[in-house]
Amino acid sequence: MAAADRENQKEFDRYFAELKAICVENENTPKDHPEQWETLADFTEDLAEAVIGYQKALSKAEAINSKDHMSSIGYSMARLQVELGDTSGAVKSLEAAKISANKIQDNELKAEIQQLLESLR
Repeated sequence: MAAADRENQKEFDRYFAELKAICVENENTPKDHPEQWETLADFTEDLAEAVIGYQKALSKAEAINSKDHMSSIGYSMARLQVELGDTSGAVKSLEAAKISANKIQDNELKAEIQQLLESLR
């Protein structure tokens, strides 16, 4: 994040490559976790590619039934889908995130999901 904040593209690219290598190395091992994939998607500059990354993170979250991750990933993915003009995909992501959010404590995330969903309907 510091490299991104400093707009140091060379350093950002190096750290991004390291994170991607960690994700790939940990995939389908006990170290595999949706948060690492979500973080990778967060820093993916190509929006369409980032959505694919969020989909992968979401499948990892669903596999371990992590409602917190399912909610936050679904919300993040929906925001990008809106930017890409995929309103129906965003609504679908938000509806799933809203269901997952019923089981979490984060009221701010619940409100953000609901607000974005309402703005798209």
